[in-house]
Amino acid sequence: MQYVVIALLGALAAILSNTGVAVFNDGFRAIVPEYLEGRMDKKALAATSFAISFGLVIGFGIPVSIAASIILIHSILLGTDIIGSFCPSGKKGMVISGVAGAAYGIGIVYGLQFVVDLFAKLPVNFLEPLKQVGTPITVAFAVFPALVVAYQFGTKKGFLTGLVALLVRQITVIYGTFSINGMNIKLDAEGMALLAGMIIMIIFAVQEKPDPNAPKVDLAAIFAERVKKIKKNLPILALMGGLISAATSLSLVAGDPISLNLLAEGKNTEAAMTALARGIGFIPLVATTAISTGVYAPAGMTFVFVAGFLIGNPILAFVAGAAIMALEVYFLDGLAKLMDKFPGVRKCGDNIRTAMSKVLEVALLIGGMMAAQAMAPGLGLFAVIGLYVLNKTSKKPIVDMAVGPVGAIGVGILINILYLVGLYVLPV
Repeated sequence: MQYVVIALLGALAAILSNTGVAVFNDGFRAIVPEYLEGRMDKKALAATSFAISFGLVIGFGIPVSIAASIILIHSILLGTDIIGSFCPSGKKGMVISGVAGAAYGIGIVYGLQFVVDLFAKLPVNFLEPLKQVGTPITVAFAVFPALVVAYQFGTKKGFLTGLVALLVRQITVIYGTFSINGMNIKLDAEGMALLAGMIIMIIFAVQEKPDPNAPKVDLAAIFAERVKKIKKNLPILALMGGLISAATSLSLVAGDPISLNLLAEGKNTEAAMTALARGIGFIPLVATTAISTGVYAPAGMTFVFVAGFLIGNPILAFVAGAAIMALEVYFLDGLAKLMDKFPGVRKCGDNIRTAMSKVLEVALLIGGMMAAQAMAPGLGLFAVIGLYVLNKTSKKPIVDMAVGPVGAIGVGILINILYLVGLYVLPV
């Protein structure tokens, strides 16, 4: 079932990209109408897609996936963006895109397992310490609401939010285990801290009133034809949402590194909470880019992952994911109008994405250092820190979030080479 689901997911995502219905890369979404409306040729479209997506697949998606043995959705959907843009237009192009997308999806799943199995056969097996890459993430993800509040409402309110989240965490650690009717219940400390921070963030956001002097812009009315185009594709987009939810339910994919590492630890509820927070952050971005371009996102506003985390049955998850995606598309113009009424919530979307990126950047770097240090004390830290600072000077640097995972994997390969030439001794 895993291979069937991932093949269908890859095939449909590539077809959606090829037909200009939906693409995953937010930057590429704004480019697609240039081709659809005749202002850009196919070669330029394909070159643009490759330029802005390939580096993220190789430098970010795959290293994070290897570290947790679960596929980060970027690895698949950025790749299918490229496949769809390279294949020719028309029915022939759709068939080629579908076949290539299916093969790519299966290749990612098989290839990931192959790499993991290959690493396990090396003289120095570094897979166990490599898992430490995700250790700081499960703790750090509870911090981002405080950072959002600090960005939007000032440092003092940010520190206050962080303090409340910290207190809630510690209270949960001490008093979060109890029994009801003989059933033992243990609350997750980081999950409760995140919930507390999110509540405070939303309270601050809804209190921000619209500026009466600001000009009113009704995006849905201005781009009515493009909204109509997206709604016309509702059935196939709903199918895409269902496949992503099913794949998440099977623990094949996750939408971001935070929920991915929580899923790897079996913390599905906490992963769902993180995905829900991320989805809230993506409402303004996906809604506004979709309305203005007529091109949607294959994962929608990412709420489809929440259904996958919470529903263990892939068939039920498929139904729930399809329903969620259909509702997103149906209420797309209504969401735009709602955001106009609550400008604080709209601004929160941008700040949530920025805060998550900042927290992830730090957490993955520290995790990479922890994993590398566990593999080779001293040498590991030297290598990861060296990679981080030298990457800053590169003309084509890898994204900061990828430095930790890439560095840790690099150290694992390096110590195997050093072992073979007699410059590394296995720890006793």
